[in-house]
Amino acid sequence: MSLNIIVLAKQVPDTRNVGKDAMKADGTVNRAALPAIFNPEDLNALEQALKLKDMYPGTKVTLLTMGPGRAAEIIREGLYRGADDGVVLSDRAFAGSDTLATSYALATAVRKIGNFDLIIGGRQAIDGDTAQVGPQIAEKLGLPQVTYAEDIIKAENGKVTVKRRIEAGVETVTAPYPLVITVNGSADDCRPRNAKATMKYKYAAAPSEVAADEAKKELLDKKPYLRIGEWSAADVDADLAQCGLAGSPTKVKGIENVVFTAKEARNVEPTDEALEDLIKELIANHTIG
Repeated sequence: MSLNIIVLAKQVPDTRNVGKDAMKADGTVNRAALPAIFNPEDLNALEQALKLKDMYPGTKVTLLTMGPGRAAEIIREGLYRGADDGVVLSDRAFAGSDTLATSYALATAVRKIGNFDLIIGGRQAIDGDTAQVGPQIAEKLGLPQVTYAEDIIKAENGKVTVKRRIEAGVETVTAPYPLVITVNGSADDCRPRNAKATMKYKYAAAPSEVAADEAKKELLDKKPYLRIGEWSAADVDADLAQCGLAGSPTKVKGIENVVFTAKEARNVEPTDEALEDLIKELIANHTIG
């Protein structure tokens, strides 16, 4: 038995470096001002897909990302770690998308890919922390969903068994596929790059990346497996009224970089009496309790 798995991945700004230029005047993220990284929980999701690929020979893992041309770097990173191919959904019409518009665009791309058993993505992206895109895609595609996954145990006989990490503990659920699964950061870390895969795909590129380089275009023509798919809004038959800023009811008015600083410090003696007095003081000033 083999599976066809789509892994949703996002290139996100490194939020550890947020500064005064991190947002544009229109309320969207100024991605050019921040270093770009592979969204951490999407790496956890990729590892779950690769584990299933190890378990079920013949399984195909396809990465899907939305963003500017440079987002092809996410596809390459996935190929280095064991994915089979990938698609970049890239069009100026998608710029400024909130979760509603993003999920719409990704759902149209998923329909174009077709023939899938599982859609796996990270629980949330660090640039928004909404955890909305995965569930919204499931809703738009009319699919069941399992969220907060920590381990995909098996996928057999048309059903997937998933361990979930929830607030009250851990639960194991079974659901039919096709299915959307979102994965927690508490899941296994993604495996490192594979040396052979890195050598094989180091020249992989999307068409827009090699548009002005005839030598690279010729290389991609000779070795089609190096060509990263790149689709526009027209390629996925997207309704432009539901894309980008036009399809995004969410508007961000401002962001603030908060830096915590210690104003004063106290030393507490390591005795039962001193600790009891400290706890009483914290309760009295409502720091705790």
